[in-house]
Amino acid sequence: MPPIPTLYLPLLLFCNLLLLQIVSTASAAPPGASEPTSISVIVAEARLAPMAERIEALGTLRANESVAITSNVTETISVVNFDDGQRVQEGAVLVEMTSREEHALLKESQARVAEAERQYNRVRSLVDQRSASESLLDERKRDLDTARAVLVALESRLADRVVRAPFAGVVGLRNISRGALVEPGDLITTLDDDSLMKLDFTVPSLYLAQLKPGLRIEARARPYGERVFEGVVRGIDSRIDPVTRSVQVRALLPNPARALRPGLLLRVELLLDPREAVVVPEAALLQEGTDHFVLLLMEGDEGLSAKRHQVEVGTRQPGLVEIRDGIAVGERVITEGQDKVRSGQPVQILAVDDGSRALPEMLGARP
Repeated sequence: MPPIPTLYLPLLLFCNLLLLQIVSTASAAPPGASEPTSISVIVAEARLAPMAERIEALGTLRANESVAITSNVTETISVVNFDDGQRVQEGAVLVEMTSREEHALLKESQARVAEAERQYNRVRSLVDQRSASESLLDERKRDLDTARAVLVALESRLADRVVRAPFAGVVGLRNISRGALVEPGDLITTLDDDSLMKLDFTVPSLYLAQLKPGLRIEARARPYGERVFEGVVRGIDSRIDPVTRSVQVRALLPNPARALRPGLLLRVELLLDPREAVVVPEAALLQEGTDHFVLLLMEGDEGLSAKRHQVEVGTRQPGLVEIRDGIAVGERVITEGQDKVRSGQPVQILAVDDGSRALPEMLGARP
């Protein structure tokens, strides 16, 4: 190949540079790049949802009614009518004690009352006929009243030898047997009304102004995992602990399934300042320093686009954040794809996050 004349070298160099620039431009700008590319995103609507400030505490359960069943007299047990953990109705006979002597005395007293009544009625008829004095009638009336008082005392002694359930509930472990001698104060068993449970817990006095009966609580017990037991505040103690500066709160929890038992430790969340608030998924929130932003979905003549918008946030709960200012109910925000979208860029909706589907399922909706 003959050598290129020196005169043409500058022209050849210029042509090579021009060709390189054209190739670079073509590779950097694909066809149709004059129009911005739309990004597929997942959106969610701002909606109203119940929100509250959550105060955490630990509480101990108590039965709605609880009593230790004991004996009032010194006597031997003749009949035991219950088993461990048995449910009983109000007035059910739990224990009977030896009472043969009391029954005999009762019959004697009933006979004395009957005789005193006959004597009183006989003398009263004589007084009506003016055949007996008023003083004799007064004596017979006194004898009748005395006999009746003795009968009432014996009936009371006999009742002390029959132990009944003061209310409906479940008995605990049986601590006595037939033939055992019991004395006043000896524990026979326990009785708990567990249809409704009392939950006592403490709250810092900082929240005293917000505490009131009727507030909702959510409680969880370790044996039941994340199962939630709901209840309401029944009352607030009249005193504040001077050491811990906390106040004791009592809540009531329905227990229809009898899953809760007295003495169980529960994790409590007290819901203060309950309200309806505008919320969006927490994934829609963008943060820069102390400022918070969302990407709103805007509709225009050329289609959908994203708009960066500052908001004021409030309380958070798992998966949701309260928007106090900046968004109205029904406005749509981008929850997935914000890292690829800039304000003003066209977007297309891949899926709507209504809380019923998982993210992988919504991402799979891409055509």
